[in-house]
Amino acid sequence: MLHYRGLLFSVCRRYSRDGLTIDDLLQETMLVLWKLKEKLLSISPPPKQAAWIWRVARSTCIDLQRHTPPPQPLPEDYDTPIGDTTLHDTLHELIAQLPEPDRTIVTLHLEGYDYKEIGRRVEMTKNNIGVRLMRIKEKLREQWNTI
Repeated sequence: MLHYRGLLFSVCRRYSRDGLTIDDLLQETMLVLWKLKEKLLSISPPPKQAAWIWRVARSTCIDLQRHTPPPQPLPEDYDTPIGDTTLHDTLHELIAQLPEPDRTIVTLHLEGYDYKEIGRRVEMTKNNIGVRLMRIKEKLREQWNTI
């Protein structure tokens, strides 16, 4: 499993930006993979192993976040100036607010995966990925213009 540590880290980082939370997600994912090691060893070739590990890690992160209490809201008088964040951070905040399948699709797209590979990872068709990406981009544009 050490061979896939970069993959595991990137999946866990998609679900949190906090270092301690990422560590918790990684630890929980490794525990689940350890429990399923017989299944992992039965899968070959390595690309199929990577895809299976990716799905297990994604599901584990989602499950762990469902069982984690939501963060406390900021006080009503808290207001950060828009100039304090970079455009890059703002875009990633907008992406983080997307619902789960859309967030994963756009993140994989930004990482350079083609529609077919994204579809395989999220279990959708290539055409469905294209349509969803178009709608996600439009939604992000609308949100961006309101900032």
